[in-house]
Amino acid sequence: QVQLVESGGGLVQPGGSLRLSCTASESIFTTYPIGWYRQVPGNERELIARITPTGTITYADFVKGRFTISTDNAKNTVYLQMTGLKPEDTGVYYCNTPFRPLFGWGQGTQVTVSS
Repeated sequence: QVQLVESGGGLVQPGGSLRLSCTASESIFTTYPIGWYRQVPGNERELIARITPTGTITYADFVKGRFTISTDNAKNTVYLQMTGLKPEDTGVYYCNTPFRPLFGWGQGTQVTVSS
């Protein structure tokens, strides 16, 4: 069973940057699209960015121009470069296949944007 491990979160001031990583236990990114989700307490996970094996990328409107998703297939890792962070970006970030998660959820990585 594929395992996903997210990392890279932390506490950052508004306007700051973070790079999140999600490493899969198997080589999946050449086969499956992958996405980053964010979950705020009390809300469901929402898909904020996704990338297909052919490199097509889609972002939620509220992160366009600030976040960048990319993959390193050799490392079985998907990244989310986040810049211009806002307090409303606070949440736990997860990766999984978009819209219909096919793999078990990882533990996520907490991002807190606060001054």
